[in-house]
Amino acid sequence: MTDKKKILGENRRELILQLLKERNEPITGGELADEASVSRQVIVQDISLLKAKKVPIIATSQGYMYLQQNHQKQRFSQIVACKHTPEQTREELRLIVDHGVTVKDVFIEHPVYGDLVASIMVSNRNEVDQFLKKVEETNAPYLLQLTDGIHLHTLEADSEEKLQLAYHSLDRAGFIIQS
Repeated sequence: MTDKKKILGENRRELILQLLKERNEPITGGELADEASVSRQVIVQDISLLKAKKVPIIATSQGYMYLQQNHQKQRFSQIVACKHTPEQTREELRLIVDHGVTVKDVFIEHPVYGDLVASIMVSNRNEVDQFLKKVEETNAPYLLQLTDGIHLHTLEADSEEKLQLAYHSLDRAGFIIQS
């Protein structure tokens, strides 16, 4: 934290929202904390309060993002069911993003907890590598490890063609679960 004056309560949450809306890439909790001259934990609490008010903020492995409601550009999405080992995650994600497709999330059906969903929000190889580095540094297990490799992704692109190309690449690599 710096010598700047702390921004309090609702004013701080307004600042957080403004900063998130201005950026198209994720902002870390540390960056937001520096801007507001508070701790990262205060930011985590503020984000939770904003989410409780239905503000469309997501936490990704790279930081927080405001989900823009962009009406100018049509987006297409598709859910794909995959199966592979944890060691094949890099290959899977790169096959997808190399076609201009964003991997929004990963989810599994857990026998006790039901659907478990985690935001990924990777759109290029650099973001894939950052995501995997964070998993490695934290020694966090992949959700697919809870379901013998079976998991689903929500994919998003600006064309159906890109989604189909990504799907076919995954299928050729043997990652798509055949019905």
